[in-house]
Order: sequence, then C-alpha cells, then structure tokens
Amino acid sequence: QAQLVESGGGLVGPGSSLRLFCAASGFTFALWTMAWYRQVPGKDRELVASITRTGETTYYADSVKGRFTISRDNAKETLFLQMNSLKSDDTAVYYCSRPQDSYGGALWGKGTQVTVSS
Repeated sequence: QAQLVESGGGLVGPGSSLRLFCAASGFTFALWTMAWYRQVPGKDRELVASITRTGETTYYADSVKGRFTISRDNAKETLFLQMNSLKSDDTAVYYCSRPQDSYGGALWGKGTQVTVSS
C-alpha cells in the first residue's frame, strides 16, 4: 500500500536547525511532485514547500523562503526538508504530502511535531 512516513521532528531552540525526512513506499515516487505542509491548532494546513519530479522546480511559502530547503532522493524514495534559523512561529505538525495528479489521488503522512521554544 502507498504510504508516507515522516520523521526528524523534535524540540529545539530558536535559531537552530532540523532536517525532516519523509519515507515513501508503495508507489512510483519519482513520478510525483511532493510537498511539505504544516498545521497548528485552530489554523488551516498551509503549504510550506513543494518540489517537482526531479527537483527542477521548487516553491516556498514566503514565511520560510531563504531558511528552508526542500529536496528529494528518488533512488532512495525519500523527501527532505532542511529547516534553518528556526523561529517560534515554525512550531507546527509537519506533513509530507503527495498532491493529487493525473497518476492518482493525494496521499498524506501522519505528521511529525516540530517545536521551537526557548
């Protein structure tokens, strides 16, 4: 079965870095645009970053631009999110996502908690 499993979250101080991982399985990872979303209680889930099949095009939300980097390793079927200069506003549950495309429906991981606090 197709699934996405996030890891790498944790509790860190402001200005620190974290690297999130998303392990994909059960589908042809290299054929899909992938994305990271995040959500805090009481707010809508927001798109953080996305990356096309081979990484030729990336997108970042203004709030993370210049601090976060999305990347992928198609051979290892893994999606990454490098987060630097973390702020308290980055605190959220981060979700790996395979957006709906012509190949099939959307797919979501269960999320990994990122907490930035002093």
